[in-house]
Order: sequence, then C-alpha cells, then structure tokens
Amino acid sequence: MAVTIKIRIDGLNETIRAFKELPPDANNELRDRTKSIAEKLAVKVKAAASADSGQSALIAPTVKAKRDRVPVIEAGGAKRVGRNRKPAYKVLFGSEFGSDQLKQYRPWVGQDSYWFFTTVESQQAEISQQWNQAADDILQRWAH
Repeated sequence: MAVTIKIRIDGLNETIRAFKELPPDANNELRDRTKSIAEKLAVKVKAAASADSGQSALIAPTVKAKRDRVPVIEAGGAKRVGRNRKPAYKVLFGSEFGSDQLKQYRPWVGQDSYWFFTTVESQQAEISQQWNQAADDILQRWAH
C-alpha cells in the first residue's frame, strides 16, 4: 500500500482534455517532463524523511517518482525495512501521522503530518507553476 496525495494544479482538467486532442508523442513528452518535476519533489520528500525520525528515515528509500501526466510520487510498498523487517507500508503511516495507541510511534497529529504531506504541500505552488509551464510549452509546440 502506498500513499497518494492530491494537490491543486490550476487548469489541470482543461489541460489534460486539450492533450487528448494531441498525438501520443505529446502526451509522452508531458509524462517525461512531469516525471522530472516529480523526481525533484521526491528528492525533497526523501530529505525530509531522512531528517525527521528514525522510522521516517527507513521509509526514505521507498519514495519514488512515477511517470504520469501529473506529478506523482509514492512511498511505502512491500519492501521490508528496519531490524524487524516489517513491510514499509506498515511503518509509513505511523511515521507520518503518529499514533495514540501504538507506543513505538510519536503522538498522533490527526489531520497534520510529520514529513510527507507537509513537504509536498509546502511545494504546491512551485509544482503547479512548473507543471503549467511544461504543459504550455508542449501545447504550443504541438498545436501547430
């Protein structure tokens, strides 16, 4: 199980609709440019995980960018981490949100987060600007 976070990108739906009218190569170019945006974000999330706590640092190597038309990163998965070799997804949510029942995690923070969502949300404006710029460049090139 991996974490998914949705952020607001202005004009996303309209832009994706416009790309449906273009050749597949335009969509592939968007996927490539978007993956590079996601890779930069993944580096920041990994750094936040490594700096946050020992449990978060165990999850840092599982943070990866995915190739899609919108920026996607994932964390967790079935990879076994820590001295007890637990699947990363079992450690992920405790390290991200804490727990009020399991004492091995920090205190539960409810709707807040310790590292993953906080880092992504702090980069939201930059991600939106970079993605819109990439999409505009590709649309201008392929619209002719």
